[in-house]
Amino acid sequence: MKPYLLSVGVGLLVGVIYSLLGVRSPAPPAIALLGLLGILLGEQAVPIAKRLLTKPPAVAYLKAPGRADQTPDDQP
Repeated sequence: MKPYLLSVGVGLLVGVIYSLLGVRSPAPPAIALLGLLGILLGEQAVPIAKRLLTKPPAVAYLKAPGRADQTPDDQP
């Protein structure tokens, strides 16, 4: 949460400085926000694609490690 608050704070500070200097932002706000959205989607797309391409079988999630050799009689 701290990095997000820091990012918003720095963004506000830069906005105030731009306003005091009478400078417009380098990109129109809508274009800048769409560019940031593209960056965020791109960051999320790569891990999702890797997970989908290297999907382990569902049975791997059902087996408990170290329990395969126990029989129902061995359980407490």
